[in-house]
Amino acid sequence: MAGFQEVLDRLLKSYSSYYNINTDTPAKPFAAEAVFGIHDEQYFLIKSAKLSESDSKEFVFFAHTELLNGDTLKALDSRAWEEGLSRAEIKENHKNTDVVLIILADAFAGDIGKAVKRSKHYKSYKFGLWGWSSYRLIAYELSSGKTYTNRLGSDLKRLFAIKKK
Repeated sequence: MAGFQEVLDRLLKSYSSYYNINTDTPAKPFAAEAVFGIHDEQYFLIKSAKLSESDSKEFVFFAHTELLNGDTLKALDSRAWEEGLSRAEIKENHKNTDVVLIILADAFAGDIGKAVKRSKHYKSYKFGLWGWSSYRLIAYELSSGKTYTNRLGSDLKRLFAIKKK
């Protein structure tokens, strides 16, 4: 059984190649956060003939709780979504701003799997012409290694397939 700090360190290390990691002053109540941003431009032969331009961002929030129940999930879920959207810079060349919540829990309570699967958020800006925001969620139980994800978060399971030392 791996402890919270060990799992968090392993996750942050996997994100550190492409994301800016913040463990000193993350938004409350999160233990850490990671931010990824990319700006892309397409040209036709010369830079003055710009065809397209797009900005993408992803905000990953890492949370820890002793017992993950419905109320705690709802609070973390809404806080991560609100914080991620507040950082979105919506403008003409905005492509997407995605929000990811990774919850590390010592234990799960009740039927938390169904609640995690039902967690979803999506927002489009100017009917999608100015981009969108989507939400991915994974909850990981430290004591058993059990994971639950929402529909878009299923690819996050591979983060926990990292070989343990």
